[in-house]
Amino acid sequence: MKKLSLLLVCFFSMFMLHSQVIYQPLESVKLGETREIKIQLPRGYDANPDTYYPVIVVLDGDYMFEAVAGNVDYYSYWEDMPESIVVGVNQVGSRSADVLYSEQNSLPIETGAAFYEFLGSELLPYVDKTFRTVNFRVIVGHDRTANFINYFLLKAQPLFQAYVAVSPDLAPDMQAYLTEKLSKLETKVFYYLATSANDIARLKAETEALNTAIAGVANANLFYTFDSFEKASHYALPAHAIPNALEDIFFVFQPISKSEYTDTILKLEGSPVTYLIEKYETIKALFDIDKPILMNDFNAVEAAINKGEKFEYFEALAKLARKAYPDTLLSNYYLARFYEETGEPKKAMKAYQTAYVLQEIGGITKDEMLRRADAIKADFGY
Repeated sequence: MKKLSLLLVCFFSMFMLHSQVIYQPLESVKLGETREIKIQLPRGYDANPDTYYPVIVVLDGDYMFEAVAGNVDYYSYWEDMPESIVVGVNQVGSRSADVLYSEQNSLPIETGAAFYEFLGSELLPYVDKTFRTVNFRVIVGHDRTANFINYFLLKAQPLFQAYVAVSPDLAPDMQAYLTEKLSKLETKVFYYLATSANDIARLKAETEALNTAIAGVANANLFYTFDSFEKASHYALPAHAIPNALEDIFFVFQPISKSEYTDTILKLEGSPVTYLIEKYETIKALFDIDKPILMNDFNAVEAAINKGEKFEYFEALAKLARKAYPDTLLSNYYLARFYEETGEPKKAMKAYQTAYVLQEIGGITKDEMLRRADAIKADFGY
């Protein structure tokens, strides 16, 4: 297991060589000291000055940062999640003081309260001021810091929109606090929780009890996932849990997969074009990101229209393509398909022909458009 974890860290460290990692001492009035942070900027940060990014804060940054940053870089490379700014907070020598809480009410006190204020009123404002960020933040913690991240969720307005708690070492009252808060959420929150069969026995039992409690919460604003791994030790758990957490948090951001196509889109009673529009509206609402519609997703909707023989939806797909890729022949292609399949071959032929001056896209070529136009001309003698 240790060898596997080492290989995973080495793999993601190699992947991170293409990203920008900044080691930054940050002076803190709240802590009365300078704290070292690590910041990984996305690969395209400098090349895309108009792009803004989610922020992922990683506690225990001295050993958790690379695991999170490597996964973020990998998944964003394949467009399974948005490119993001990853911020690791080193806690070597200060961890126990950073997470200190009261035995009476389980809330941060003294050095723990100072660390809480440092993260919320110094670190995040610094990141927002220094870098281009959107209003979607994730926080990640492991055992004692996995308990600490919950304090930001307990605020009247949660400071983060997604929480990754790996084998949390919970304060005595935390389960009660969390279930009450999660049941009353008024904004959408992602919560990921993980343990394993080989986890520390006490933490495993506490985590499973917390899962039972959260699973009983009925709130449409809560997006909750629980994982229990088979072989991972307590210290190897982050390497297993983090990729799952990122996949679950950013599921809707991912390109339409084979399972989404088969299990959802093909079973729609309504328009697959409406489904596609709503998918990207959801991405904007959840992550504050205007994501261009992927050709992969246009292709999936086209395939669904063909399979279901619901050719009338090609007209709406053409309008959507015109907005997404106005300089390409994609809109003409879908409009021509609409005319061709709904009994207007002459209009279809003209739509194919006029696309010749537009840019090719997604494997749809000018030659293919002319071939289709010529086929209609031959069939109907135009």
